[in-house]
Amino acid sequence: MRVIEITGGSGPAEALTLSERPDPAAGAGEIRLRVRAAGVNRPDLLQRLGRYPAPPGASDILGLEVAGEIDEVGPGVTRWRAGDRVCALLGGGGYGELAVVDARHALPVPDGVDFVQAAALPETVCTVFANVFEAGALRPGETLLIHGATSGIGVTAIQMAKAAGARVVATSRGREKALAASHLGADLSLDAVSDDLAAAIAAFGGVDVVLDMVGAEYAALNQSALKAHGRWVVIATLSGSLAEIDLARLMMKRIVLTGSTLRARPADEKARLIAAVEARVWPWVVAGQVRPPVHAVFPLEQASAAHLALEAGGHVGKVVLTV
Repeated sequence: MRVIEITGGSGPAEALTLSERPDPAAGAGEIRLRVRAAGVNRPDLLQRLGRYPAPPGASDILGLEVAGEIDEVGPGVTRWRAGDRVCALLGGGGYGELAVVDARHALPVPDGVDFVQAAALPETVCTVFANVFEAGALRPGETLLIHGATSGIGVTAIQMAKAAGARVVATSRGREKALAASHLGADLSLDAVSDDLAAAIAAFGGVDVVLDMVGAEYAALNQSALKAHGRWVVIATLSGSLAEIDLARLMMKRIVLTGSTLRARPADEKARLIAAVEARVWPWVVAGQVRPPVHAVFPLEQASAAHLALEAGGHVGKVVLTV
């Protein structure tokens, strides 16, 4: 099969090259997909740079989410059949023509959703659900603050929060991105470059949950923006991981600060998460309430261009590879 490999083990986007590897086989409890599309995510960039190695047992090939048809079913798998259209959450291996995945980590592609749209869902939807709805315990009527609101995670979080009956405050860099977040459903969309974020959020009434992909730079803002009993969930630290925390303020407001990653979770935990997403979120996908916009699509052999597009930071939504 054709795959994308990292020449030299790590490097710039230009280090991504088309190569060949033996076809993988589905083992017990696994399915093999003929990949039609694969989502491109920021962890892929970090792995390419040598900063986010694949967890033990996972493929060293990039790619954490794919969509395609099942072409092989391993022993013990009863739900799926060859020919089924699915999307799946991977620990790695998405940038190739074939991918093997734990059968419990796959979701059916709804009617009316193409493979490019489907490939934009698993990693982002699972990340948002685990962090906003489980760790952050967002409830209907509450307000979610999303930093980096036009990223793949951000646009998905806007749609999922609105589908759940919550209000959304979005921050993004530049007026065009702020307008895009507003069009996606944000109740208050702020330009992090020119707006006074703290004042605007305070005037809006504060927030109950923060989905933080920025880290250190917004630590003070998050502490001021959160209401009593607020939940601050960190999933990335683009501005740095060392932040100043006012513990007295956390105590007085009873703020819960937490964070997580998804990729290294045990297979059983991912299976539990996928089942919860299928029960809670998939009806929103079927209904068209959750359809993250796709900013750009590149063929597999142009994976380096896809990484450059994501690194440039001008995207609104997802970048996807087609195979």
